[in-house]
Amino acid sequence: MRDPYLYEGSSVLKNKLGIREQDKLEDAEADYVVFRLKEIVMNPIPGSYDTEHFLRMHKHIFQDLYDWAGEPRIISIYKEEDVLGGLSVEYSDPFDIVSDIHHVLSTMREKPWKEMDRTAISKEFCDSLARLWKIHPFREGNTRTTITFCCQFADETGIKVNRELFEKNSQYMRTALVAYNAYFADGQDFSKKEYLEKIVYDAFGG
Repeated sequence: MRDPYLYEGSSVLKNKLGIREQDKLEDAEADYVVFRLKEIVMNPIPGSYDTEHFLRMHKHIFQDLYDWAGEPRIISIYKEEDVLGGLSVEYSDPFDIVSDIHHVLSTMREKPWKEMDRTAISKEFCDSLARLWKIHPFREGNTRTTITFCCQFADETGIKVNRELFEKNSQYMRTALVAYNAYFADGQDFSKKEYLEKIVYDAFGG
């Protein structure tokens, strides 16, 4: 199936700026996204930390770039990962995205966060973050949206989190999320949770 998100005969995402070169799009995206993320830090996106809230956060972050910002993807995606020997994480089927988000966020909201110590908070935060990320609801921008959303949830729950640690180690964070989710429907399990758990534990250091 042809990817409807890409310009014809190109690997560049269709965008509001009309940019057809990948490196230029990445530069523009970085500028706009940094601006929108700073807005969110100053003025958190209000909501109930449900599916609609999550989709709205993606829309805010990527509103300047993509017409489909805030909308679940309509195609399956496969991303070859070096750390998985060229395999991809098994992301949610497009038809399951909304229900999968609902399930993960319902579970996240119901956890007894205020009763946990730092170690428990770190592990449970990793689980919610990684499970939400594994859905990969959007054609682009999943890691940034998921981390921002979960950090805002932590803030509102009263958990102090060092977002800057995640920002400065963005590539590590994505690789750690891949490693956490390296388990497959056929029963193979290569997951390594310790990388994500380590940086999250450090971020909750107070």
